[in-house]
Amino acid sequence: MLLALPDDAFAPFGPGGLSSGDTAWVLTAAALVLFMTPGLAFFYGGLSRQKSVLNMMMMSFGSIGVVSVIYVLWGYSMSFASAHTGQSDILGIFDNPFALFGLSPLLETKEVGADTLFVLGGFGTVPAIVWAGFQLTFAVITVALISGAMAERMKFATWLVFGAIWVTVVYFPLSHMVWGGGLLSGAENSIASWIFGYDAEAGVASVAPIDFAGGTVVHINAGMAALVLAVLVGRRNGFGKMAYRPHNIPFVMLGAAILWFGWFGFNVGSEGAADMVAGQVWVNTTAATAAAMLGWLVVERIRDGKPTSVGAASGIVAGLVAITPACGALSPIGSLILGSIAGALSSLAVSMKYKFGYDDSLDVVGVHLVAGLWGTIGIGLLATETGLFYGGGIKQLVVQAVIALAAVVFTGIMTAIIAFIVKPMGWRVSLENEETGIDETEHAETAYELA
Repeated sequence: MLLALPDDAFAPFGPGGLSSGDTAWVLTAAALVLFMTPGLAFFYGGLSRQKSVLNMMMMSFGSIGVVSVIYVLWGYSMSFASAHTGQSDILGIFDNPFALFGLSPLLETKEVGADTLFVLGGFGTVPAIVWAGFQLTFAVITVALISGAMAERMKFATWLVFGAIWVTVVYFPLSHMVWGGGLLSGAENSIASWIFGYDAEAGVASVAPIDFAGGTVVHINAGMAALVLAVLVGRRNGFGKMAYRPHNIPFVMLGAAILWFGWFGFNVGSEGAADMVAGQVWVNTTAATAAAMLGWLVVERIRDGKPTSVGAASGIVAGLVAITPACGALSPIGSLILGSIAGALSSLAVSMKYKFGYDDSLDVVGVHLVAGLWGTIGIGLLATETGLFYGGGIKQLVVQAVIALAAVVFTGIMTAIIAFIVKPMGWRVSLENEETGIDETEHAETAYELA
């Protein structure tokens, strides 16, 4: 498709062209989402022990470096090339990594009369290069999220290599499958179309999956990868025998605040426009997050006798995770219900690691996988147009459960394969280095000079 730009570039250009307002908002949203990864570094860093805080934060910053480079080179192409080029994807799983290699093709223009046109068009009402930048930030934070399961014991070099491989063979394909017209989308050759048929007139499956901003692509994906690594790499020395207390709870609260702030870019920016739906998403995101924080604290008060600061921060994240796929499909009341249940479920789920014996150090599984699954499946119950509780029948619920299960299986299998591929590098630092502190042994630094 061709989208024309007038001489005053990015000025509004009618219903089929580019919008300066939408472009400005998506650029702002991209900056907000990128800011989330340093926020995650503070959140995870605060939850870690004093001798491992720098390594934990470095895993997030390392993700920014590795994933950003890869996304520019072939990540966007693997995820969205067919949307611009019209070429067929590969088995509905991923696009040609070389079709938009380096993103330069997105900048190609030609003159048609008095107008300048992008040869490969835009993405909605924003230039494709802007949308590529926005999507880059999602890939970055998804990889960074996984690191919370591996606190205090993973070699930094191994983490970077794993991140590079994982984002290429897991994140980019799942991004294409859900958002780029692949198997888990509402496209003609998707699972949803095979189950309930394809509406050729509407150009979408009769019952299309809903994942507004990344319940499957980001949170189920990261949470399942974290679970696999926690099981395969093994537990920290002393897990189950000693308490691992957060070394800096103000860091945790600061990180949660930055994540909440940045999440408006995450969810609202996914609308790709500054419109009424964007306003609905903003309100739903706030409602669900606030309700989840309260839901977590209620469970904590009943179970442990005291509501905690760490519980409040974790409840915020659980609510943000749950509303991510659902924020454009629910009413504000539905968002309150979704969020309160997410907070309670995640609060209950974080203790499961002790029952099953896997060391998910900073509760990526309990928060991101559990709340991500609930948010994705909860759409089938609470969506205002197609949800079961609104008279829409069971079809949306079935589709949501299918895409959630497919994401779990795909990510679980692929992450396990990558873990064995990377194993010769060595996943873990030595027991001696773990006891000394991974900050000192991996980075020759300490967070605090206390001498």
